[in-house]
Amino acid sequence: MAQVLEFKLPDLGEGLTEAEIVRWLVQVGDVVAVDQPVVEVETAKASVEVPCPYGGVVTARYGEEGAELPVGAPLLTVAVGEPDGKSTAGSGNVLVGYGTSESPGRRRRVRPVALTGGGASGNGAAGAHAAVNGTKAASPGVNGTAAAPASSLPATALPSDGPVPVISPLVRRLAREGGLDLRLLAGSGPDGLILRADVERALRAGAGQGNGRTAEAPVAAMPVQAVASASASASVPGEVRVPLKGIRGAVADKLSRSRREIPDATCWVDADATELMRARAAMNTAGGTKISLVALLARICAAALARFPELNSSVDTEAREIVQHPYVHLGFAAQTERGLVVPVVRDAHTRDAESLTGEFARLTEAARAGTLTPGELTGGTFTLNNYGVFGVDGSTPIVNHPEAAMLGVGRIVPKPWVHEGELAVRQVVQLSLTFDHRVCDGGTAGGFLRYVADCVEQPAVLLRTL
Repeated sequence: MAQVLEFKLPDLGEGLTEAEIVRWLVQVGDVVAVDQPVVEVETAKASVEVPCPYGGVVTARYGEEGAELPVGAPLLTVAVGEPDGKSTAGSGNVLVGYGTSESPGRRRRVRPVALTGGGASGNGAAGAHAAVNGTKAASPGVNGTAAAPASSLPATALPSDGPVPVISPLVRRLAREGGLDLRLLAGSGPDGLILRADVERALRAGAGQGNGRTAEAPVAAMPVQAVASASASASVPGEVRVPLKGIRGAVADKLSRSRREIPDATCWVDADATELMRARAAMNTAGGTKISLVALLARICAAALARFPELNSSVDTEAREIVQHPYVHLGFAAQTERGLVVPVVRDAHTRDAESLTGEFARLTEAARAGTLTPGELTGGTFTLNNYGVFGVDGSTPIVNHPEAAMLGVGRIVPKPWVHEGELAVRQVVQLSLTFDHRVCDGGTAGGFLRYVADCVEQPAVLLRTL
């Protein structure tokens, strides 16, 4: 006898709590093997294919492409079984390197959260077919296809003193920004779950009343703030709205946090990179792996951080301590079609130029393909930002939280330069250091940047310190 097992969105690791469905890889009715990828999802870190730990026939899928689901929400159901009637256990492996390899029954659960609306709190109605971010939850319908529940919103609703059935942070935020009391709503989701569509309908109804129009489903005592919010969010002809979600949303959140928490400062210096470029050319004509410029700059960074460890640190705000790291996990900014990402080269201080060149190339290719793992995008202690590839000379970047500093490298271009007492045309680059002023003062930052510039101008300086 076949047994229907539900496969939920697994714990993706690194504190990630939700993911967006990019592309379904299976259809209802398809036969899947154990550990076969069934859906491609994009998190705030990367795009990954999720394998199903069960083998059998897909009986239902939950969530359309573009929908965001929280960890623990149903992805699909699979009918499994064997001729002797024993159920198939599955592999237990969900995402190697992303989450748990334990039994698929052990998943991160959606925790009870404080809810908007008069201070009411409690467990949201996180049923087996709950929806997120306004996507209607689906339940198996005829022939195992997902059927969306009918939506209904009463004309009036009285505030309730019990828990408000809502689990989506986006739904709570929309209600809060619109000044909407969620206790006034009756959700259209399973067990009365309040969906994004319910909140948006209520806000539109409030806007309709405020404009003297008849609302299709008015809500009692709609706050004035709801009218203002709905009007402010209305699109105008030609206006383009880009959702801040996925990688772009994660970058926005991280940069905002950095700006709020880190008192940063920037210093910069011009350097003559002629000798560095000659040294690289000589290395590459000797045969073997072609050494990249960013690999040489990474070597210089590692040497400079060994001399100025204050800049290879982070701030523990709760303990009020500066944490200096004994290793250099070097992040580097990479622009991709999905947005800006910062892959991390682990233990950069132990690698030679050839190893660094290979690792930079591997991570760059993975970034462009969208296959970087969360582990390859986190844990950095210092960032190297080569914005010269964009044809600009300088920048004052935002520190990559929770790191303490970032070295910026502009384009290398021929410029007039006084060399050995005479005016000459040299290859000049602008170097900048943006740093957390809590971890050091200007003297340390200046000393670090001057050492980097000296190594760029005279690579032999670096050889003497290795």
